[in-house]
Amino acid sequence: MKIRALILGLATMFICSVPNTSAQNWAAQAPPYGRPDATVDLRTAEGVQLVTGEWRYSDVKIVEVDSRAPGPDLKPSGDPNKTYDYAPHAGDTGFDDSKWEVLDPTKLDARRAGGKVCFNWYRITVTVPEKVAALSVAGSAISFEIVIDDYAEIWVDGKLPTVLGQSGGQVVKGWNAPNKVVLTRNAQPGQKFQIAVFGFNGPISKSPMNFIWVKSATLDFYKPGRGTGIQEVETKILRKEPALDALVSPGAKIEKLAGGFTFTEGPVWVRDGSYLLFSDPNNNLIYPIVPTAATRE
Repeated sequence: MKIRALILGLATMFICSVPNTSAQNWAAQAPPYGRPDATVDLRTAEGVQLVTGEWRYSDVKIVEVDSRAPGPDLKPSGDPNKTYDYAPHAGDTGFDDSKWEVLDPTKLDARRAGGKVCFNWYRITVTVPEKVAALSVAGSAISFEIVIDDYAEIWVDGKLPTVLGQSGGQVVKGWNAPNKVVLTRNAQPGQKFQIAVFGFNGPISKSPMNFIWVKSATLDFYKPGRGTGIQEVETKILRKEPALDALVSPGAKIEKLAGGFTFTEGPVWVRDGSYLLFSDPNNNLIYPIVPTAATRE
């Protein structure tokens, strides 16, 4: 128990005691960070052609459906009722969008979806090329970034994973804010990614008079080892119990994962999902740190 308490205390210290760095106010954003080594603009014909892609589009309809009221288990197991859903559910990889409108990528900024309380889908499948400009893509990290006027959710290969306290990534980031999603950290030429972007007009409660459109959409490529945002800091561990060596190797280094906070609390490890949570009480936010496959190794 002493060792476990010590480890938790050290982990808290690593997050809380690092000095503020204004350039590191990115805690809620998933890496990679910084300027990419190469970029494919998916709002150009050349960019879409490079990744053998094609944008397809559909409006979304709100439909009345049968459902059930909350039951004793707090799930929809009670009396039958009516509620609302949307159609089509186009996030799944197997969804057939062959009859959808094909969009000219240079006209993604066209206003769509009817206005007021409205929603839509943009879908594209991209294939990783061998090179982007002078960059050999093999082994690089690739992120997809899109800015939708006004909000977006992003499905990748039929999945929309969520983490408690999440802001951005595949769920809504904010008003006209960029959504950045890591597609892979070890790209291989020929890899395919099916991307489905669910857009919606907002703020919803204002029943806005504007429409939905794409402000920007890119694939960003980072050379292996770049763009992690992780910084190694000076490390000095006082080992008062030899048993600590079984948990922390003598050559272990402390890495700064996030910064720019006035005060933080935590962390806590969520076993069901394998991620770390810490809170920023000054801003009433909870941030997840999700280990990548590489860091789990």
